[in-house]
Formats: sequence, structure tokens, C-alpha cells
Amino acid sequence: MIKQDILEKQVKLSYLAIGSNMGDRFANIQLAKKLLVLNSIYIIDASSYYETPSWPNKSFPKFFNIVLKIETDKSLMNIFKIVKNIEKKIGRKKALKNHPRVCDIDIIDFNGINLKTEFNGQKIEAPHPKMHKRNFVIFPLYELNKNWVHPKTKANINHIINQFKGSDLSDIRIV
Repeated sequence: MIKQDILEKQVKLSYLAIGSNMGDRFANIQLAKKLLVLNSIYIIDASSYYETPSWPNKSFPKFFNIVLKIETDKSLMNIFKIVKNIEKKIGRKKALKNHPRVCDIDIIDFNGINLKTEFNGQKIEAPHPKMHKRNFVIFPLYELNKNWVHPKTKANINHIINQFKGSDLSDIRIV
């Protein structure tokens, strides 16, 4: 009999970002939340909904974005598999980078640790490598945890927010 590693089954507190800019954006995000719970990823808290222009092409439809504070005993790899499966179930299709999508779920922070791995040729990295540059992630995350610290850079969220200027601040709004 093989002993299961005790650490593997510990509950992990993590953050996911969900975005949608196709179809019924609100319903797409609500369905993603429901499917996460059905996969034993429990939502502890959810930010407000934020609307932002599509980036880098502002002529694409605007996004609705939220950040979820979650709890699960799943590994980073298992969460990644689950969120990719949920994106497909909701209707996400292969498309060019940064093109409109029905559902996009990113792992923003996995248990406050810095991890990098690969699955089926896709890089999995926590924290998300571009999260600190995205107003639609940082502002909702701040709403959930004003004391959050970036696991890799160790920057406090207040410091990260102070880096945003001009259109980064005016382009985001709570809906």
C-alpha cells in the first residue's frame, strides 16, 4: 500500500480570475462559478464584476471580469485541468491570442507559492506571470484581500496598484 502524501490533500487558499466578452458575459461567469463548485473548488468570496475594454484590440467587445477566492484540496495541475475543461464546457474555442472568448479562467495565485510546471505543452505558472500588469485582476483581488502579497516579487498589492496610471485607472469600472 502506498501512503498518500499528507501535504497533497491539505486545503489550499487560492485566487482565480474569470473573464468573458462573448455572449451573455454575466451568465458565462455564473456558469463557470457553478462548475467550479461541482468540481470541489469552493468559492469563499467573489469580487464585484468589473468591465474593461478588450486588450490589445479595444474594438473587440468589452470584458466582464471577477476574481474568486477559493479553497480546494486539488493540486495546481488538477485545478488547471478543471478550469480548461470548464472553459470548453461553456463554449471556449481555439482562437488567436487575445481574441474574444466566452470564458477565460486564470489561476492567479495558488496557495501563496511560486510554482512553474508544464502540461500537454502548456505552461502552468503560479502566480500568473502577467497578473500584476492587469487592472482587471489587481483591482478585484484588492477588493478581496487588501493585504495580499505577490508570491514571487513579494510586492504588496498597494504597491502594485500604485503602479497603474492614466487609462489603466479610467478604463476599469464596476458594473
